[in-house]
Parts: sequence; C-alpha cells; structure tokens
Amino acid sequence: MDVLDLARTQFAVTGSLHFLFVVLTLGLAPLIAIMHTRYAVTGKPVHERATRFWGQIYVINYALGILTGLVMEFQFGMNWSGLSHYAGDIFGAPLAIETLGAFFLESTFLGLWIFGWHRLPRWLHVACIWVVTLTAYASAFWIMVANSFLQNPAGAVERDGHLVLTDFGALLTNPTLTMALPHVLGAGLWTGGFVVMGASAYQLFRRTAEREFFTSSLRTGVITSLVGSLLAVGFGYAQFGVIAAVQPDKFNGGGLAGLGLGLMIMIGQLIQLLILFVLAPTVYWLPRWRWTHPVLMAITPLPFVAAILGWLARESGRQPWMVNGKLTVADAMSPGLTSGMVTVSLVAFAGVLALLAVIDYVLIARTVRRGPAAVTLGADAPADPTERAHALSH
Repeated sequence: MDVLDLARTQFAVTGSLHFLFVVLTLGLAPLIAIMHTRYAVTGKPVHERATRFWGQIYVINYALGILTGLVMEFQFGMNWSGLSHYAGDIFGAPLAIETLGAFFLESTFLGLWIFGWHRLPRWLHVACIWVVTLTAYASAFWIMVANSFLQNPAGAVERDGHLVLTDFGALLTNPTLTMALPHVLGAGLWTGGFVVMGASAYQLFRRTAEREFFTSSLRTGVITSLVGSLLAVGFGYAQFGVIAAVQPDKFNGGGLAGLGLGLMIMIGQLIQLLILFVLAPTVYWLPRWRWTHPVLMAITPLPFVAAILGWLARESGRQPWMVNGKLTVADAMSPGLTSGMVTVSLVAFAGVLALLAVIDYVLIARTVRRGPAAVTLGADAPADPTERAHALSH
C-alpha cells in the first residue's frame, strides 16, 4: 500500500476500535442513571446493587475508552495537518468544545460519582450520574457536529485558501447531523441493552445464586434493546433521503461502503425482528428458559459489529473527499509522510488499541463472572456510622 492507503487504514482501524468503547458508554450511562434514581426513590438495596454492578462495568469501559480516544487525537496532528490548515477553524471548534466542556465535565462528575458513595447526599450523588449521562450525550453531539461537517460542509465558505464559518446555526442543524445523531444514540442503547442481556443470560445459564438480580437485569436489557433498535433502525432509514440530497453517489460505487451498509442493514433488521417478535413478547418468561441463554450470549456482539460497519460505510462512502466536495483525502494528508513512518505508527497505534480492547473485555468479563457480590464500586463505606447515616438521609 502507498502512504495514503496506509494512513487511511490507520485511521479506520483506530477509529473502529475506539468506537467500540464509545457505543457501549452511550448505552450504559442512561441505564445506570435510571437505576440509581430508582434506588434514591425507593431505598431498595436491589437497585443499589444493580447501580453498583453495572456502574463498575461502565467505569471500566470509560477509563479504557479515554486512552483509545487519546490515540485518535494524535492522528489528526500527525497524518492530517492539511485538514487542520484548510478547515481547522470550523472542524476544530466542535472538538474543542467537546474536550473542554463535555469531556472534562463528564470526567469530573464521574469521579464525584465514583468516590461519592456513602459520602455525598443522596440526591446530589444521583445528580452526578445524570450529569455524566448528559455530558456523554453532549460529547456525542459535538463529535457528530464535527463529523457531519465533513459529510456536508454546511454554513461555510472558502476564503484565502481555507474554510470560514458563516452560519453557526447551519452547522448545528446540518441535515447529516440531525438524522445521524439519534441513529448513533439508538445504536448505543441497543449495544448497552445487549451487553446487559448477554451478561445476565450468562449468569442465569450458570444457575447463579443471584437469580432475582439477573432476571431483572435481563428484562431491562431486552427493553433497552427494543428502544435502541427502534431508534437506530428508524433513523438509519431516515438518513437515506439526506444522503441522496448531499452525497448522491455515496453507495452507488459499491466497495467497502456498499458492503458495510448492506451487512449493517441485514444485522439491524434481523435483530430488530428478533426483539420485536421473539424477545419482547417473551420478556417475562425469557429468564426461565435456560435453553435460550446461550443464544442470547452468542448474539451479544452483533450490535458492536453493526456499529463498526455503519461507521465504515459512513466514512468510506465519502471518498475521495475528506471534506465533501471541498478537500480531498490526499490533500488533507500531512506533507513529508513516508510509508515507513505511517507503517510504524499504524502497528504501534493498532497494537495499543487492540491491547486496550482485550483488557476491557477481560475486566468486564471478570466482573460479570464474579457477580454483584464482588463489586468494589461503592463498597468503601465511611467508618463513622453517623456520617453514613447522614449521607443516606439527604
């Protein structure tokens, strides 16, 4: 491969691996916030245990996802300085807002939530996880604003050899954003629901002593998957009209974009039919049917596969443009790159991200296997019983 193909491959590999973490984060965050709210309202220990168990899985995925995101940031400066020069004033602004606003707020309040168990007043503690959820969604919004600008550079004109923003409102109401964002958020709920469902099925298949806990969790996973699939599939099809208007030849050429799109649609339709006509109608009995649990475990990776295929279809279908109709991928590359340089960075970055993905899987699998009794999140209660009582009563 030449240097351009190597650079594109590097971004595709690292972007795909990073998105695996992102899509699970978007799916689990609202579930944990709802679980914690139920605990705050009812005071029932079962909701506290659910919040802590699934919350620990969220924290593991979030922490390792941050590291993969840092690798993504390096690539813009190393390989794509032409993009920064030509469209950095516009493309960089949403990324800066996401980093300085949403990301730092999310990390700060997640830290407060992690270490606030039995210390913060009850409703303040709940507020922390809701801020985490809202800022996670805000991060997704600003990332999609930046990506949608590459798909359709709305509100920008070229002056003196680079793009200048003339209409901020057009940037935020870009049609490639308004339909794609709900699709991505739905994919997140779909993925989070499948992970909860698959992990619960694993424990139930093992005849766990925590049968009531994982029965409730499996039903939660099915319902969440139903909501997520309706959003993902519905807004997925809704995008075709937008794509036809701004990128009429996106999928006509076939190749990776057409293949990825076709496989994504096939997986999405298959699982939506499965959820609508099999899982949702039998959600009450499903935890008791042990023969179904291996099937639920086997289909758990499918939303991840569909998410990666969708991302590849969205990006590769824009070729040869980096900024659609304005800047080609070749012109966006940094000058002076050699095949050797990109090959070394490709191997290094892909190796690091693959290792992080494996560590993420191992840690989450270990947490699932050990069950809620072994969870460490929120287990460090204050030594002073008076302090604990005060925190729980507010």
